[in-house]
Amino acid sequence: MSLQNYWNNFINTHPSYKNKSYESFQFGADPNTLAQLVVDRTKTLTCSSLREYKVENEPLPEVGDVSIVLDESDEPKCIIENTKVYTMKFSDVDEEIAYKEGEGDRTLSYWRKAHLEFFEWLYKEIGYEFNEDEEIVVEEFKLIHV
Repeated sequence: MSLQNYWNNFINTHPSYKNKSYESFQFGADPNTLAQLVVDRTKTLTCSSLREYKVENEPLPEVGDVSIVLDESDEPKCIIENTKVYTMKFSDVDEEIAYKEGEGDRTLSYWRKAHLEFFEWLYKEIGYEFNEDEEIVVEEFKLIHV
């Protein structure tokens, strides 16, 4: 189904979103698995690099932002809405954030290992070296449509 048709189906049942803008994206390195975690309500949070937003000159996400989550074939899987957005040091991430991110075994040790690998790779791509004092952007969201 096209993005526009998916959005139209959504606003037919949620008319209060009719004039709301949205973006669409894939989550991480395994879009199908991560999208399914959102659909299952296991994944309710995501983290990204504050530095990447600055390098790309992109605005930070905000509370109320609405997004269509795509699978690896760019097919829409669900719609989410940000409920909290904040920044923090990578080193300050705790068990609650790891659990809400919903990946792997949902432990902090899994989260740290997976995200260290990702951020080290990302920072090389954008010409920086990652360290654990780097700020990350945390987005908590709710599932509003499947």
